[in-house]
Amino acid sequence: MPHEETFATAVNCMDGRVQEPVRKWIQQRFGVFHVDMVTEAGPSGILARGEPEEIVRSIFHRVDISIEKHGSRVVAVVGHHDCAGNPVDAHQQKQHIVESVRRIRAWREDVTVIGLYVNHRWEVEEVVSFHPSRPSVQAPREGHDGPDVSPYP
Repeated sequence: MPHEETFATAVNCMDGRVQEPVRKWIQQRFGVFHVDMVTEAGPSGILARGEPEEIVRSIFHRVDISIEKHGSRVVAVVGHHDCAGNPVDAHQQKQHIVESVRRIRAWREDVTVIGLYVNHRWEVEEVVSFHPSRPSVQAPREGHDGPDVSPYP
């Protein structure tokens, strides 16, 4: 059982359908007790585009609080099926997730940054991940469904 003071961070859509599956997946995968939710409508699209700038700054500020005050060592960026805030198909969602992971990684090299996609069955898929000890964004581990988009330039 995870220690009650362990945290991860999810930059997640405000859509209530994705909150619980993402929280449970992160808790199980990383053995944390709490998942700080930084929510926006379609955050992977916002981060991929880098605009609106004030929302990007707000997301970064809230992620910083989670890392600095709660000791979060994992940041997940989430996109999902049927997103009203970023109404694009699964392929484009995954591209946005990859670009968002790159943007957060460029800003915070000291934490694990992962990209998650919640599919039409409300199941969480790992799209990409970056770990501080590795030099570049990594594809999912063997045995996981790979992304529809390459995480590499």
